[in-house]
Order: sequence, then structure tokens, then C-alpha cells
Amino acid sequence: MYIMWLREMKRFLRSKSRIVGALGQPLLYFLSLGYGLGAVFQAAGRGNYIEFLAPGIIGMSIIFTSIFNGMQVIWDRQFGFLKETLVAPVSRLAIMLGRTFGGATVAALQGCLVFIIMIPAGFRPYDWALVVPAILVMFLVATLFSGLGMMVASLLRDMQGFQLIMNFLVMPLFFLSGALFPLQGAPTALQDVAYIDPLSYGIDGMRSLLINTSNYSLGIDVAVLVGIAALFIILGSYFFSKIQV
Repeated sequence: MYIMWLREMKRFLRSKSRIVGALGQPLLYFLSLGYGLGAVFQAAGRGNYIEFLAPGIIGMSIIFTSIFNGMQVIWDRQFGFLKETLVAPVSRLAIMLGRTFGGATVAALQGCLVFIIMIPAGFRPYDWALVVPAILVMFLVATLFSGLGMMVASLLRDMQGFQLIMNFLVMPLFFLSGALFPLQGAPTALQDVAYIDPLSYGIDGMRSLLINTSNYSLGIDVAVLVGIAALFIILGSYFFSKIQV
């Protein structure tokens, strides 16, 4: 597990272009939406849109980075590294967990970088002492979606097919989570969809800790994230154990 985790960390730290590139899209969303719609949000009496938007953009960075961790499995399968890993005298569960937690750590680090660059742009957390618990929530979100990516990748061989399926999943999960707009006052159907969207609870947990506002209690957010992350890890472990190269 440690070696698989370390491999993901080294690949991330050695790829400077990957680090910079993964920051571009969240920063674009944050600046364009935050300053573009900030006046409209304040005119509606909903407070500071920059503060409201920041946890959602952090969540976007995490979900995009973590869920595409599964692409590495397909890449390694095509180039033979996965076969060499699977014939090693270790359990496939350890390999899968190492890769999952490695991808989750990378995604959480990416979320921390987004948080840091938001500070010069005008974002301030409600209480700096709650930043550390917020990072733990980021890691839970990253683990959940890293497990989902690993589960889907274990069932596929085609990289293009994986990208299409992940885009089909990621974009609705992000836009329907309330990351860009408040769910209060939204149509009932949209609120019902957000209720079953796991990312909603991750963003709500970060908002609870960073800006002191939430739709659910922090306990519910953490419980849902832990439960769904455990489910995806169990399913991912099962499908990874059946993988053939």
C-alpha cells in the first residue's frame, strides 16, 4: 500500500505542468464567477459570493483530480505496468487501496493549493483553526471519488470510454451539488437531486467549517462521506480483484 501511495505522490510532485494545469480551471471559475456574479449575489441579499463560491471551487478541483485517478489504471494496463504489479506476491486489495489513497492524497493536496491561491483573491475562512478539519473533509471527498474512479476503471479497458463515462458522471455531480449556487430556494426537484449527490455533502461540510454556513449538520456530512467512500472502496476492491490483463 505504501509503495503504491508513494508512486502516486512522486508522479504528482515530478509533474510541474500537471500541478499548474490543474489549478487553471478552478482559478478561472473562481475569478470569472466570483467577481462576475458577486454583485448580483449581494444584490439578492445572500452575502459575499466569493466566500460562498470558494468551497465549491475547492470541491471541483478535488473531484476532477481524484476521479480521473482511475485513468492511471487503464494506462498501466495498456503499457504493462499493471500486469507486473498484479503478479507480485501481495494482495490485490493492498494494491487497490494504495492507489486509491495515493490518488486521494494528490487530490486533497490539489484542493489545498486551490485554497491557498484563493486567499490573495479575496477569500478568508471564518475561523483559521477550522482549516485543518476542512482539509480532513477534503480528503474524505477525495477518497470517495478516487474509489469511484478506481471502481469504474477496473471494469473498462478503453481510455476514451473511461473519459466519456467520467465526464458524464462528473459534470452533473458538480453542477447539481450546489457548488455554484445556493440550494435554498431552488426548485424541489433540484434539491432532491442534490440530496442524493455525495459531493453536496462534501461541499456543505467545507462550507460549514470555512464560512460557517451549511444545509445539513457537519455530523451528517461526515457520516455520508465516510459511508459512501467505504461503499466505493468495497466495490472497487471487488472489481479490482477480478481484473484481468
